[in-house]
Amino acid sequence: MVKLFHTTSEDCSRIVTKNYSTSFSSAIQMLHVDLQTPVYNIYGFVRFADEIVDTFHEYDKGLLLEQFKIETYAAIERGISLNPVLNSFQRTVNEYNIDHKLIDAFFHSMELDLCKTKYDKKGYTEYIYGSAEVVGLMCLYVFCEGKKELYQKLEKPARALGAAFQKVNFLRDIKADYTGLARVYFPGCDFENFTTQQKRDIEEEISNDFKEAYEGILNLPLKAKFGVYVAYKYYLSLFKKIKSMQPSRILEERIRIPNYRKALIIFRAGVKNQLRLI
Repeated sequence: MVKLFHTTSEDCSRIVTKNYSTSFSSAIQMLHVDLQTPVYNIYGFVRFADEIVDTFHEYDKGLLLEQFKIETYAAIERGISLNPVLNSFQRTVNEYNIDHKLIDAFFHSMELDLCKTKYDKKGYTEYIYGSAEVVGLMCLYVFCEGKKELYQKLEKPARALGAAFQKVNFLRDIKADYTGLARVYFPGCDFENFTTQQKRDIEEEISNDFKEAYEGILNLPLKAKFGVYVAYKYYLSLFKKIKSMQPSRILEERIRIPNYRKALIIFRAGVKNQLRLI
């Protein structure tokens, strides 16, 4: 019957992903079926930790995060947890031998969100590594399916893709982060006087991340390539929309891609995939 418990746990991580991010969930569904469940397991875990630091304002977030961290490592060590999201996560960590240092770095960035609101260049780089790049690396463990040389080859572009996604999220969520949580992730930025040049400098940095990430996508195993490419194209489309807007506009609203546009991205990506253009 333990198999039923594990299956139910994985269903919970899938539900968490779909409820919190329809776009990311759609991209996961483009992965080979063998890869979908472990990636859902990773995202469910990441989403719950992020939820603690971003939305549980009426509770002791520090205590909740610390308990979640303790329970995460206990689940990995025991090979089981009664928390279904942690149970599914530990299964993926243990099955794919995901480096625990990646989990350490992730929790460090989540802890920074509890106490830090502004970053210098070093802190910004450190935060992005722990909050986003390591998530890409956890997924890369799944995609490489134990092939260490392939993982090492794709490690740098996987980090670049995670960084690009996170920086686009920062731009998209400026209003919520700055107005709601008083957070400024970009070093040296004053969002009371956010200039066109500051925005362009950030965009150039993101463009470079996307370029490096694309080279990695081309070398991914076939099982992973299409799904990762869909996520890449979605965020690239979001980035292009942000680039076309004035700084004042992105301070006023959360930028979104309409559903019809998302469907078009998937269709076009599918055509390119069929023609072996990716």
